[in-house]
Amino acid sequence: MKKVYDSASEALDGLLSDGMLIAAGGFGLCGIPELLIDAIVDSGVKDLTIASNNCGVDGFGLGKLLDTKQIRKMMSSYVGENAEFMRQYLSGELELEFNPQGTLAERMRAGGCGIPGFYTKTGVGTVIADGKEVKSWGGEDYILEEGIFADLSIVKAWKADDTGNLIFRKTARNFNPPAAMCGKICVAEVEEIVPRGSLDPDHIHLPGIYVHRVIQGEHEKRIEQRTTRKREEA
Repeated sequence: MKKVYDSASEALDGLLSDGMLIAAGGFGLCGIPELLIDAIVDSGVKDLTIASNNCGVDGFGLGKLLDTKQIRKMMSSYVGENAEFMRQYLSGELELEFNPQGTLAERMRAGGCGIPGFYTKTGVGTVIADGKEVKSWGGEDYILEEGIFADLSIVKAWKADDTGNLIFRKTARNFNPPAAMCGKICVAEVEEIVPRGSLDPDHIHLPGIYVHRVIQGEHEKRIEQRTTRKREEA
């Protein structure tokens, strides 16, 4: 089964449709699948629901899909640094389903494990619990959260082999493994594709059984908030 493709657009060929649910890895601008996002922008697909921690920044990452009005709904835990995200939400142009950060990660992981739902204390007594089933154990209330089963997952990794085994780079791992797991189809973009057998099995973060297509590319890796220490006087 061929998994390695020459470009993002080729890897996404036949996978995109209006109204689909896409799970996207990344945290802020760290570990985002920027090449696949650009290809989705170019495809013109619309009315998308995106499950992702946040939505990039203005004009970069998933923020590009906001600029082109291709997103109908976001399932996120952080509006954050994207002014257009906030504007569209407050104006009613964009539907938003807020999730506590850990809950969002677990909903993705649950979907990847075939678990339709789970109970958590997170969000009990807040608007997060509105409309959700509540059960009590040991005198504590828990709310039912549903697993996320995405039509497509797009993720960014550091290294891959031709079977789709992935290694992530430090904090760029973040939401990528659970996002990859919950998609019916997962497309990964990586910095390097290495020969089969060259990855130490103990170092593989996500086995290739979850990954269906892989591309290699160059990445901008834009820094969201550059903070530097003042240089000491010589």
